[in-house]
Amino acid sequence: MKRRNTLHSNEIYSLLKDSKLALSHEMIQEKMTSKADRATVYRVLNRLCDDRVVHKIIGDDGKQYFAFCVKCEEKRHKHNHFHFRCIVCGKVECLEGEVKVTLPEKYVLENFNGIVSGTCSSCA
Repeated sequence: MKRRNTLHSNEIYSLLKDSKLALSHEMIQEKMTSKADRATVYRVLNRLCDDRVVHKIIGDDGKQYFAFCVKCEEKRHKHNHFHFRCIVCGKVECLEGEVKVTLPEKYVLENFNGIVSGTCSSCA
């Protein structure tokens, strides 16, 4: 299905693509130069997740974070990896190394959310 490119979707895509870290909805909305309401930002973020352009991380703080995967060879996120959230500065980043999950026969993996929290090197 072809998606419409809008000012908001293009800006959110660019913000995530240019970021080295995962961004929360609030962080994205603060960085946007165009004004979009919360519903529009969430709609764009969910669409990018559905299209596997970005992936969603549920932090141990309960917030949702969104990120491009820095290790994906293609333009679609397709593997599982852990994420690190600094408990001091709050940054969330993808960790290298794919995680293999073995499920029982006829089980289908739909979502993987691996989070590790601690103190990053900048805050240590």
